[in-house]
Amino acid sequence: MKNILFVTSEAVPFIKTGGLADVAGTLPACFDKDEYDVRIILPKYACMKEELKAKMEFLFSLNVRLAWRNQYAGLFRAVENGITYYFVDNEFYFSSASPYGEARGDIEKFAFFCRSVLTVLPMLEFKPDVIHCHDWQASMIPVYLEDEFKKNEFYKDIKTVLTVHNLKFQGVYSRDIVEDVLGISYNYFDSGIMEAYGNANLLKAGLFYADRITTVSKSYSEEIKTAQYGEGLDAFIRSRESVMTGIVNGIDYKIFSPETDKMIAKCYSAPEGKRENKLALQREMGFLENEDTFLVGIVSRLTDQKGFDLISAVMDEMLQKGICFAVLGTGDKRYEEMFKYFEERYPQKIKACLYYSEELAHRIYAGADAFLMPSLFEPCGLSQLMSLRYGTVPIVRETGGLKDTVEGFSEKGGTGFTFTNYDAKEMLDAVLQAKRVFEDKDVWREISLRAMNADFSWTASSEKYALLYEELL
Repeated sequence: MKNILFVTSEAVPFIKTGGLADVAGTLPACFDKDEYDVRIILPKYACMKEELKAKMEFLFSLNVRLAWRNQYAGLFRAVENGITYYFVDNEFYFSSASPYGEARGDIEKFAFFCRSVLTVLPMLEFKPDVIHCHDWQASMIPVYLEDEFKKNEFYKDIKTVLTVHNLKFQGVYSRDIVEDVLGISYNYFDSGIMEAYGNANLLKAGLFYADRITTVSKSYSEEIKTAQYGEGLDAFIRSRESVMTGIVNGIDYKIFSPETDKMIAKCYSAPEGKRENKLALQREMGFLENEDTFLVGIVSRLTDQKGFDLISAVMDEMLQKGICFAVLGTGDKRYEEMFKYFEERYPQKIKACLYYSEELAHRIYAGADAFLMPSLFEPCGLSQLMSLRYGTVPIVRETGGLKDTVEGFSEKGGTGFTFTNYDAKEMLDAVLQAKRVFEDKDVWREISLRAMNADFSWTASSEKYALLYEELL
């Protein structure tokens, strides 16, 4: 039996702000339980739902040293969907209204979390062979192992994997945190291991010491070696490419299943079944019920990364050509105001739901004809995988995981429509091409069916992670 410990700042069902939570919370259940015992550890945030906190069992408490601080840490445990979760408790660090806050506070919070994870391990009934760290919030695990913990016999054979879910977020602050907050020598900074552009960079240090590095798609692993996508670390990442691999994310096909989904108007197993869901979504959005109208869904954070400047530039033209939009999400104020403006101007063609609802998200995946995701960059993306699962044809830019998961339409087949350059005119052309093809119901059905038959469950991805662990052990 191989023991794997996921270290993450969020994981479903306990806490979620983005796709990291879906990955960290669903992937562990996909490994062969006769060969792998995969467990998860994360902070015990005060903002977790009370009914979820009620499931947690207190195990023990101890003090954790962080630089000159000596802090309380409690450890709790819960079992959910057959997976054991551990939770590090500390009211000083984890009592805010959301998991993340201002930069320096977050760095101290997650440095404490990383030290706590390593400190509690000898007291558990579970010793990991591999610690699988997720994003910068867990990136001090490899550093602390190297700096101190591997001097202890218990830790010396533990291997580490660090997955970069989004290189844009690196845990960056001024040099003064190195000794004062992280509790390690300035040599880590002065030698360049942690230094980047005059600041301390936690992700860079973790990438330096991790035994293996993964990204969440093959294309993204190549893109971040370039200046365009490398977020200032491209040269350093190229120096680590021998231990780096890209493994595309999956989704939980038990949760995202049009055949069994209780959140949608009617379950279905073929593209014809989308009709009733489309009409129901049109009613919900206040549109005229018309199955011949081209209905495009958007479920997203409203940020620059997701390509909303492109959408803003050509939205008038798309709406004037008879395309309708069902939009769900929150984010930058300017994009929320943009959607409000177009909704007021075209009330029968666009509905902007500026909040988040898991139930409505499922209804959009099931009821829309197409799904628009023109990202500036996309490490993997999950929404296009969900839309494929429901036979809702993706329209995406060829970047990162979008490039790896959506096959552009051609006479030979395809599961969606794609465009290459980050350009509003190119995106518009792809949308209008999709609308033209949509008018040929037989061809559109074939695309939708191919999308539904594409397999982006966690099965294939978990096998690749298992091979990675095997190489380490």
